[in-house]
Amino acid sequence: MTDGFMGPPWQADWRLDARAAFEALPDHVREIVIAARAELVTAKDPYFRGIDADAGLPEGIRIMPGRSTDPKGRHICFFDHGNGWLKYTFVRRTEDPQIVVEEIFWQ
Repeated sequence: MTDGFMGPPWQADWRLDARAAFEALPDHVREIVIAARAELVTAKDPYFRGIDADAGLPEGIRIMPGRSTDPKGRHICFFDHGNGWLKYTFVRRTEDPQIVVEEIFWQ
């Protein structure tokens, strides 16, 4: 823990059911998810707000809020050109801020 607000890379954690779903994915899909997660933990703002927010993301990955009325709430990271997604929240704390992956899905 530090005395001030931490910046990237952010801590990341998985809910147990999300981790189990991740581990059940095929190897090539897990690699895509790991790349998407790497983008989230190294971003200045894990919610990618603003114009052209997805411009710096790899092809096939985009981020959007779960509800437009709650821009600081749960977000969805679509990966593999929309074939999969993970839902996450960013807990912005002065000490130890982190991203929490709540759900993951791939078809």
